[in-house]
Amino acid sequence: MTRELDRIVNTALELAEDQGWEKVRLYRVAERMEMPLEGLLAHIREKEDLVDAWFDRADHAMLQAADSAMVAAMPTVERLEYLVLVWLRTLAPHRRVTAQMIRGKLEAGHIHVQIPAVLRISRTVQWLREAGHRDAPGFYRGLEETVLTTIFVSTFVHWLRDQSPDQERTRRRLLLALRAAARLSRWVPGFRAHHHAVSGALPAPAVVERPRASGVEARS
Repeated sequence: MTRELDRIVNTALELAEDQGWEKVRLYRVAERMEMPLEGLLAHIREKEDLVDAWFDRADHAMLQAADSAMVAAMPTVERLEYLVLVWLRTLAPHRRVTAQMIRGKLEAGHIHVQIPAVLRISRTVQWLREAGHRDAPGFYRGLEETVLTTIFVSTFVHWLRDQSPDQERTRRRLLLALRAAARLSRWVPGFRAHHHAVSGALPAPAVVERPRASGVEARS
């Protein structure tokens, strides 16, 4: 994300915190930034591009976290948990607006943004697999992608509504889901033989310092 696009997204988020995402208009973003409307065209084509850029920011944060030696040394389940929490933590300062973005995409008649949204989830899960060093081949890859996508989406939806302190319920739900997937994968013929399952050959869980899911409570 370029510095100017970053500024545009931040300005749009500020406006959304004041008046809601639905009322955000590109001309208002340009006015707040004291720049001509045409100036936005060099960075975005439409309002939905701001949503993509916002989630891109979370993807980048997740990938940056994956480069640390601490994360690379984690067992698979703990590594995936950590990376998903980093992704959520990046969005946490504007969790309420993020929920509004998602609701906007789910409105009837918005199929033109719903299909790209599905593809976007797939892209994030693919980056999660890369960051988690998952390299299952063929059938096993497809099964792993399906499981991780289900866990990722259900965790994200739960996080958007989680009012527990530091979204502790989301953290617990995520870890339990990943551990359950690890246990179940041992019963899939050939999965362990490849050492590419969601579980892999799991060592004992490591004691690691994990990031809080957000530390920011959503506003109703």
